[in-house]
Amino acid sequence: MIAAQAQPQAGVLACVDGYVLSDDPARLDVDAVHAYLCRSYWAKNIPVEIVRRALQASLCIGLYAPDGAQVGLCRLVSDYTIFCYVSDVYVLEAHRGRGLSKAMMRAALEHPRLQGLRRWSLVTHDAQSLYAQFGFRPVAHPERHMERLDPDIYLRGTPAGKE
Repeated sequence: MIAAQAQPQAGVLACVDGYVLSDDPARLDVDAVHAYLCRSYWAKNIPVEIVRRALQASLCIGLYAPDGAQVGLCRLVSDYTIFCYVSDVYVLEAHRGRGLSKAMMRAALEHPRLQGLRRWSLVTHDAQSLYAQFGFRPVAHPERHMERLDPDIYLRGTPAGKE
């Protein structure tokens, strides 16, 4: 039997020019996250229920504007021991250019639950320069990495795990 580890209290991780970064799952606005993700290049047409399940199964850093609205996200999928996959990182267009994506990445890398991990991984189409600032590099041995990808799953309306 695996003993449960004590987990730090969820809450405010940082404040940047009136914006708040928080890992409190109760603050996440599923509809706001879905509104962005369903038009993103990586999760186009994703159903809201899949977004809800993904958020529940992940450590999420939400980005909140001074008025409290959620305007960004960094979703982290981890076993909290060895590995972390960085996913669904975004800042709404009207809030870009303020260093907020960098603040979210700093908060992720400094998060107490994600210390001492051997490997961090992510996939990006256009933000390599952002992630390189935090030590991410192209895969050293791509021939060793494999994936199973179904890029049209949301277009077919097939729920994850129900194929």
